[in-house]
Amino acid sequence: MLEIFLDSVQKLISGSGFLNLTGGQALMILVSFVLMYLAIGRGFEPLLLLPIAFGMLLTNLPMANMYHPEIFINDTGHILWEQLGNSGGLLDYLYLGVKLGIYPPLIFLGVGCMTDFGPLIANPKSFLMGAAAQLGIFIAFFGALLLGFTGPEAGSIG
Repeated sequence: MLEIFLDSVQKLISGSGFLNLTGGQALMILVSFVLMYLAIGRGFEPLLLLPIAFGMLLTNLPMANMYHPEIFINDTGHILWEQLGNSGGLLDYLYLGVKLGIYPPLIFLGVGCMTDFGPLIANPKSFLMGAAAQLGIFIAFFGALLLGFTGPEAGSIG
């Protein structure tokens, strides 16, 4: 019984990829745990620190059998949906949000929903200052286009 248990533990350790963990990865995983503690335990900017820490953790985990890049990186540039359904794991499904461009709108939607409009309602002049700043961005953008800059250059100037 003990031999079966030890054999199972040895297979788990050798198959998990943690034997290939580098010092830099271990340090970054430790930093991600510290950031998670600060975000959850101490409440220091949890909306910022927790996603950063989770991203650090996922990026530095040794990905032995957890992520399958062949599903996303292929000759056609398309997602192999059948292969994703048959052999895809949690990280493969999470990567769909990156590949399909779902996360940026969700992030901006979430930040926008959690914005506190109390200071704006208390001081409506700040609304006019924000509107003037946005107008300045558009004037700079269209002015740069009129001066002959390309679209991306004008966007950088704006």
